[in-house]
Amino acid sequence: MRLLQFLVIFLTGMLILMSVKYLAGLSDYLIPPPNEIVVLITRKSGDFLFPAINTTLVAVAGHFLAILVAAAVAFLARTGSRFANMVRTAAYNLQAYPVVAIAPIVFIFLGDGLASRLLIASLICYFPLLLSFLGIFSDPVTDVEHFFYQTGRLDSLTELAIRTFENLDKIITVVAGSATLAMVGTIVAEFLAATNGIGYVIRKSLYQNNLAVILASLFFIGLCSSMYLMAVETAGKIVKSRLLR
Repeated sequence: MRLLQFLVIFLTGMLILMSVKYLAGLSDYLIPPPNEIVVLITRKSGDFLFPAINTTLVAVAGHFLAILVAAAVAFLARTGSRFANMVRTAAYNLQAYPVVAIAPIVFIFLGDGLASRLLIASLICYFPLLLSFLGIFSDPVTDVEHFFYQTGRLDSLTELAIRTFENLDKIITVVAGSATLAMVGTIVAEFLAATNGIGYVIRKSLYQNNLAVILASLFFIGLCSSMYLMAVETAGKIVKSRLLR
């Protein structure tokens, strides 16, 4: 279903773009004809599919890292203590700096390889995860927690498990939604300075004014992103069904 939705959206966008091209009488140099894009997607798919898969794998790793970091920071910052406020403030202040400002520092210390792409992908998608986890971990489930407190079995991990289980649907939704941000972060890193991935393909095409390659790249980005989103949503449903048994 999600792949079908992506195809409908992509084809609708292409239809609008081609309508503008022919109604305004724009040349093929500015906007390539549909057959050129179709040839790239079908006959030269390997030139785009493998970089897109490379990007997706980095995005998956960056997304997983962001989930771990956001959950850990939210767990530490869930109370109203001075240390918790310091952790919360540090996390918020980090988000105030745009990625394009931080990226040069990252590339200087980590180079233009996997580590930089992974870190930038995590930086972009971790903040919405942090806000959601912070809200969930800070919101007590009064009745259940009171029972465990009265029986002397309420510790930090039990409290975390109770609040996570109570808000499982919200967590699954947020994790699935942030998956697309991980893809965006990886592509941004590749576009800025990396030497592989679909973002690098787009950067080279932009310098060459090759819109056909850019549009074909967007198709494969959407394809891989939709498949990853489907995988995350499916995993969330499996986890939820097992926990509710």
